[in-house]
This record gives sequence, C-alpha cells and structure tokens, in this order.
Amino acid sequence: MNLSDALSDFGGTNQSQGNNQWPGAQPNQWPGAQPNQWPGAQPGQWPGAQPSQPSAGQWPQQPGQPSGPGGNSSWPPSQPPSNPSWQPNMPGPGAGPAPTPSFPAAPTPSFPVQPQKKLTIPYHGPLPNGCFDKQLITIAGTVHTNPKKITVDMYAGKDIIFHLCPRFNERVIVRNSMISNKWGKEERDSPRFPFTPGKHFEMKILCTSSGFKVAVDGAHLFEFQHRVRDLRSIQSFNIYEDVTLSKVLVETVPH
Repeated sequence: MNLSDALSDFGGTNQSQGNNQWPGAQPNQWPGAQPNQWPGAQPGQWPGAQPSQPSAGQWPQQPGQPSGPGGNSSWPPSQPPSNPSWQPNMPGPGAGPAPTPSFPAAPTPSFPVQPQKKLTIPYHGPLPNGCFDKQLITIAGTVHTNPKKITVDMYAGKDIIFHLCPRFNERVIVRNSMISNKWGKEERDSPRFPFTPGKHFEMKILCTSSGFKVAVDGAHLFEFQHRVRDLRSIQSFNIYEDVTLSKVLVETVPH
C-alpha cells in the first residue's frame, strides 16, 4: 500500500455504516499529526517508533465518552471494522494523545563524485592566486611504457621558476630554473628514482616559505630552494612528455 492509498482509506466521507473519519480529527489526519502528514510509516505506525497498543479486542477509551459503542467495554467481534486494514491490536479512534514519535537520525547525504574531466598532455594548470606557503599540488598518473622524461614547469610570465624533470635514461630528477632566458644551476641529488615505466605514481609538490618540497608515493625526496622572492608572480604550471594523467589537484594544507 502506498501513501496516497493509505490516506484515502481514512477520508472524511460519510458511509452507510457511519462516518469513516477519526473522532476529533480532520479528514485524512492521523491523531496528533498535521493533515496529510505521514512521513515514511506503515498504516497505524509512527515513523521510527512502535505505537502504544491496547489489549487485543478492546476499544481504547476516550476521555468524556463511553468506553465503546453503546457503553460496552469491548468492541463487538461480530462486526468487522469498516476499514479492513485496521486490526484490534492497532490504535483505534479516540485513543487520546498519540505517543511522541521517535525519528531515527537523518543519514548523512551521499553525493555522487563528479568524475574529473579528461586530462590531456600537455596539461596547463592555472594558479590565479600565485604560489604561497602551504600550497599543495598533487599530480597522479601512469608513466608510458617506453618513456624518456616527464616535465613539470612552473611559470611567472615567460620565466620558469621551477623546472622538475625525471629523466629515465639517466635515472635522475633534474631541478632548475630559467630566469630572463638563462638557466641556473642544476640540482640532481636524490635518494632514489621512484618512477617506473608503465607504473602508476603520485607526486606532491608542497610550496613553503623557503622552497618547494617534493614527495613521490608518500616518501619525501628533496627540496628546491626558491630563487625568486615574489611567489605570487607564479601564475601557472605545465605538465608534459611521457605520462598519462589521472589526477591534478591544487589545494591548501590546513594549518
């Protein structure tokens, strides 16, 4: 039985056996509830709680009225109720104040996660607020099966403020900067080379007040000291070469 069918069973129309309306209630109204209000419960049951049940076969007494039709204390079993869904062990009309319903806690809404749009190579990532302390860039992807290198460049205008380049033929991670069309001093030291052809990786670049800290697959590798003071001038980054991207995320690490 659906909600509209259940409510129509208790309409306010007079029938040949009498009025089908609950005594003292408005049409289509459960005792103690607002009209047409019946959130998610079965007939005769308050949502989230069991109704107080009178003894089987007994018509609940209403204050100021005889306890049953004709003053009898029990409901005549010879006449079935006009509503076939009613049973003797369910609350009857005039049962007095309804029990306070106990509603279960509302579940936390679950929203579908929007799939990230296809990430193509070369990938251009804007940084409208520049770089700043506690900014974190996460890059996840899969290395091509026959790679030469992967490149991440962070730009301020035409200057490359931070150049990060894993080179597979040398198995080194080169870091540098190119300011005013001049390359600076390369940095190559690293405790390991974490990239494997055909394998997935996750690289994190954390901007701090002193430099860029880089970790791959949860392990810290190195820090590249800032070579410019105005970090806000860094307005974008590019990712290209031999990688298929699955995620690129820019966020702020909580303090």
